[in-house]
Amino acid sequence: MTDKEFFALCQENETVIYEREVTGEIIERSLPGWQTSLRSTSVAVQVGNWIKQDESGLGFGAFTGFTLPNGAIRGPYFAWVLRSRIWSLVPEQRRGFLPLCPDFVVELLSDPEELNYFRKKMDEYIACGLRLGWLIDPEEKVVYVYRLGEPVQKLENANEISADPELPGFVLDLGEVWEPQL
Repeated sequence: MTDKEFFALCQENETVIYEREVTGEIIERSLPGWQTSLRSTSVAVQVGNWIKQDESGLGFGAFTGFTLPNGAIRGPYFAWVLRSRIWSLVPEQRRGFLPLCPDFVVELLSDPEELNYFRKKMDEYIACGLRLGWLIDPEEKVVYVYRLGEPVQKLENANEISADPELPGFVLDLGEVWEPQL
């Protein structure tokens, strides 16, 4: 399936999340449950507030596809990209999926059985140039921190997490992720 055909498939099926492996295999994922959606929204709002103050990058929600340098197409729950990287795209690259690896991503587990899939996905982001990634497991209250060139760090029962130095001054309040406000 070509990139254009895959993009069309995603546009025609808005209630399904598709990703494409580097091998070309299409992965179909269902929409997240409401608690995962609340958690994702909390992350997006918190990062969005920081983005308004910092202005060095742009934030992207769960339905944004990124064509990674290895050819895989991924859709993280939340992604952030430096504005300078977006501005450097030529007009043809501004349509369809973003042809780059984000600088920062957040992935949220909605099912503990997905942990291995998301670990593989985070490793792939790092291999493609991701600077910082957080894989959040709300059930276990664990955050796996992925940084380019460093081993994965596991934070348990943390109240907050800092994105310094990649996103200077941004601190995520994990209380809102662990216990979504109803």
